[in-house]
Amino acid sequence: MPPPARPVLWVPFVLYGAVLVAGLVGQAASPPRTAGFAAGILALIALELAGRRPGGLLKRVALLLAQVVLIGAVVWCDASGLSDALFVLVPFTAYFAFGRRVAVGLGVAGVATLAGYYVVSVPGWYNDDERVSDLLMYGIGLTLAISMAAVAVGELDARTKLEQAMHDVAELSAADERNRLARDIHDSLGHHLTAITVQLEKASAFRERDAEAAEQAGTDAHWSANRALEEVRQSVRALREAPFSLSAALADLARYGGDERMRVTVAVDGDEHGHDVAARVALYRAAQEALTNARKHGHASAVSISARFGDGIAELVVADDGNGLDPVDGTGFGLRGMRERVQLLSGTVEVAGGRPGVTVTVTIPRARA
Repeated sequence: MPPPARPVLWVPFVLYGAVLVAGLVGQAASPPRTAGFAAGILALIALELAGRRPGGLLKRVALLLAQVVLIGAVVWCDASGLSDALFVLVPFTAYFAFGRRVAVGLGVAGVATLAGYYVVSVPGWYNDDERVSDLLMYGIGLTLAISMAAVAVGELDARTKLEQAMHDVAELSAADERNRLARDIHDSLGHHLTAITVQLEKASAFRERDAEAAEQAGTDAHWSANRALEEVRQSVRALREAPFSLSAALADLARYGGDERMRVTVAVDGDEHGHDVAARVALYRAAQEALTNARKHGHASAVSISARFGDGIAELVVADDGNGLDPVDGTGFGLRGMRERVQLLSGTVEVAGGRPGVTVTVTIPRARA
């Protein structure tokens, strides 16, 4: 397993620098030992820099052993005794190189080694306040060093997990946006392109027999094309935030979505503005899809669209007298997209009927503040 990164970069250097300055100021040893003391501190700094570069297990073990040896040499050359504090860096470094268990084990071993040294070489050391204080301070220093390393690694892990979570959320959001765009393209452009196709066929068929009907069909096709373009623009401008009137949109749908072969009626009951824009847009898309299916698959002659807005729910019912669906299982992309859109708003879609006629009922609960 690779070692964790070292987010606390400054701690060893601060300690090395403080020990170097304090040791040189209070140094009472011979010049060779003083030079060895300074060289040992510089070697430890270089070792710390080398440990920042990635390496395998053998490299990490070698660096840790070299650190212990160099600290021992510095302590031997230091007449002031201040460099003993450097031993707290051994478990600190081991935490980043090998993890918590090794660091704690080295810390315990360090305390046990110092206590054993006192037991062997200093009779009655437990009655010596200075020795007891040194042992306690060493233990406290080790605890603080290991705790600091643990906090740093924990913070780094949390940041890494947060970045991963944000990446996952971004991917899910992108996937959700792709699905939303797919539904919008199918529900909006698909509906209007179907209508344009029917109207242009009508214009072509009536061109010689009924010029007025052919002209009206061309006008309707032109309106459908403009409406499709406007809905694309609305989607780009974030449709959910744009003003939207379901009543007006359904009225336009009835006016331009029907013809002498398929009559469309609309009834709206209640105040739509008490409901979310997203809910109203979802109902409009459902009406578009149901109307397209009634025309394209059901070959219906009449379609009724009714919308009801109550205190708790918004409901849309689209019923036609066409050939129906066989089977009525909603496996097509349009009905699947309708269900996905409505389910995102905690609503339901029910498709009932067979031959003749299909009834699509969409229910969306009112969003609560």
